[in-house]
Amino acid sequence: MRRNSAIALVSFMLLFSMITGVSQSSASVVSFKAKRPYTLFVPSSYNKSKPAPLILALHGYTSSGDEMEKFLQLTPVAQAKGILYVHPDGAMDSTESRFWNATPACCNLTNSSVDDDKYLMSIIDEVSKKYNVDKKRIFIIGHSNGGFMAHHMACAHPDRIAAIASLAGATYDDPSACKAKQPVSVLQIWGTADATINYTGGYILDNPYPGAAKTIASWAKIDKCVMKVVPLKRTIDIESTIPGNETTVGQYQGCAKKTTVELWTMKNGFHTPNLVQTFAANVVDFLLAHPKVN
Repeated sequence: MRRNSAIALVSFMLLFSMITGVSQSSASVVSFKAKRPYTLFVPSSYNKSKPAPLILALHGYTSSGDEMEKFLQLTPVAQAKGILYVHPDGAMDSTESRFWNATPACCNLTNSSVDDDKYLMSIIDEVSKKYNVDKKRIFIIGHSNGGFMAHHMACAHPDRIAAIASLAGATYDDPSACKAKQPVSVLQIWGTADATINYTGGYILDNPYPGAAKTIASWAKIDKCVMKVVPLKRTIDIESTIPGNETTVGQYQGCAKKTTVELWTMKNGFHTPNLVQTFAANVVDFLLAHPKVN
């Protein structure tokens, strides 16, 4: 290893331990070198004889994988629950902003030819080759542009992706553009005061995107759910600056192969909420409860 690379890795590990509170001796971070390198968090409980879940966390437009981790604080949850975890970087566009080439609406704003679908699948394939990944528990979490990309991946690879969680990111405006032939569990999270990606839908440049209701209705149809959203009695606290449990839960039930389509609506919640400490654990619990069923 070159000296500069070694220094960079040590610096990263020190930052990693300070941010997450997970000691270097109890877990590891593995670097994968490629045209678009990424790092894999391996929990201390990982045992190559036991399949482990894999989660990819995708950042929003202009953000990065490291910023996504600081936002979600998912590493301690991955350590506690024995999850392999990657938070990769999107490609850089001509304005030097990181993005994911997800749907027509978001957020390939400079007409790049980058194939992020291929890139993310290569991560899943490479990690699965070198580690014992549970093929029934491969999940994606995305925020904003990353949420759009999570929907894209679920539409394109329903045979590989068990469930997704999208915060302020929608699916295709044209339902026929989602080619999923198998059910995928979907958790959609959205704030009603989101001024960036509107809760009721809107446009990015001239390209439309659906709102929360249309997004989950599209997945309910794919998953062959009973076509009526049932409001659940439980409420959730997501936004730390709003008193009480501001988030209501709506759920499509009776879906195929034990899948679930669920909407968490943050009343007066913004595009990038100030997340409570339990947010990541709550989202991961939803994902882990919805493995792929043959």
